[in-house]
Amino acid sequence: MKLVIPFTGHKEVLSLHEKTLEITKDDSLTSQGDCIVGVNSGISCIDLPDKMKKKIQNPESKIRFTIKAGKFSFKIQGHGSPKLTLKHVSDIVLRKSAFTCSRTIAINCDKASSDIPRDFVHLLQNPQTKGKMIIEVL
Repeated sequence: MKLVIPFTGHKEVLSLHEKTLEITKDDSLTSQGDCIVGVNSGISCIDLPDKMKKKIQNPESKIRFTIKAGKFSFKIQGHGSPKLTLKHVSDIVLRKSAFTCSRTIAINCDKASSDIPRDFVHLLQNPQTKGKMIIEVL
């Protein structure tokens, strides 16, 4: 099962958080949102198709994320969990830890926002940048 979520860049994208990565439906962010890599997302956790939510909530599921913009592509692997409620109305968060909340879509991920190459982050800091997050639940 695969889903493509469009988002845009923002001048405040820092991509420095070592444990999480986030995209948000919000159109603005502050420097405190140092895990956010994209704004104006087309979809949040609550908007995911029910069939996909069920697969994400399976502890056996592996979830692959690909973030693309311009010539760049960045891949992250994570895991599902029955603890994922997927009810947040504006955010999607990937976590290296096993912590869950309404914003969490995957746990025990192999990368976070700080792992994105700085050249890619510079592109994501441009509000004109059109990116996408591709989610594949395996």
